Amino acid sequence: MHESVQNYYGKILQNSGDLKTSACCDASNMPAWLKPLLANVHPEVSARYYGCGLVAPALLDGCRILDLGSGSGRDCYVLAQLVGAEGSVLGVDMTAEQLAVANAHLDYHAERFGYVNVAFRYGYIEDLAALDLADASFDVIVSNCVINLSPDKDSVLREAYRLLKPGGELYFSDVYADRRLADELRQDEVLYGECLGGALYWNDFENLARRHGFSDPRLVEDQPISITDPALADKLGDARFFSATYRLFKLDGLEPACEDYGQAVIYRGSIAGAEQAFVLDKHHRIETGRVFPVCGNTWRMLKDSRFAPHFQFIGDFSRHFGLFAGCGGGLPFDQQGTASSPASCC
Repeated sequence: MHESVQNYYGKILQNSGDLKTSACCDASNMPAWLKPLLANVHPEVSARYYGCGLVAPALLDGCRILDLGSGSGRDCYVLAQLVGAEGSVLGVDMTAEQLAVANAHLDYHAERFGYVNVAFRYGYIEDLAALDLADASFDVIVSNCVINLSPDKDSVLREAYRLLKPGGELYFSDVYADRRLADELRQDEVLYGECLGGALYWNDFENLARRHGFSDPRLVEDQPISITDPALADKLGDARFFSATYRLFKLDGLEPACEDYGQAVIYRGSIAGAEQAFVLDKHHRIETGRVFPVCGNTWRMLKDSRFAPHFQFIGDFSRHFGLFAGCGGGLPFDQQGTASSPASCC
């Protein structure tokens, strides 16, 4: 599968228009703050972008970031502007043609930004140990529609956990299925290259994350994917796919369920670009100045991470009130508008 993916993204695909599924990154959904950052990215880099989401969490100034499967470098060059001169971004990819594009424009972007803070390395995201990256050396790890392409997702998450600092996060977008796919679909090279064959059943992914230390995966946003190619749609049958962004915090002691300790937080409104409200995940939009009840895990994600200075914390863990209301199971993704509001795939 490594060879198949390298061939698909290095030789078959020459730009995002060559994909057989929905076009990447619908421009109509692009946030206003992203547009000037993308305007600084070299056109050749942007043309060979195959992501399915926005991998830019808040409060990145000065952070050290690792991009798993960085491709032509578009996300790296956007993140470089968000971390600033005091931060750094390292992209890792296994496709020589994509890395050649990314490296060809290092000087161009350094001149645009006024500083040098981006580097790219050839390697496999399942074997980051081969790159001699130190344990607990990154504040944030990102990935954009790449983990589904990995034949060894266990190793990817294990390595990500090792490389994150305590309180750091893996913040990534990918493609998920509403069911486990048959072997013949998972081995189909076109489906795999289009980020569908390697898509995990969402519940298998969440259990995988927990197994490697990310005890409480948080879904940030999601959209249904429209399979527009008739031949691919026929192969896939009734299986449904979603592009989704998750954030996984590296925090010891998170509980497997949302437990209620009577805690709350108050957001100070002090994060640039999020003055009115801070969005932790799909179910936590915390308005500025408002007392916001939280479970113990959410408390820890805010208090034991880079977000702590921007919140006031109420309560502690001295008294337990049972399971936090609304903590349940079931398919987490939005299912309304599947036909009329398709998302990009890969």
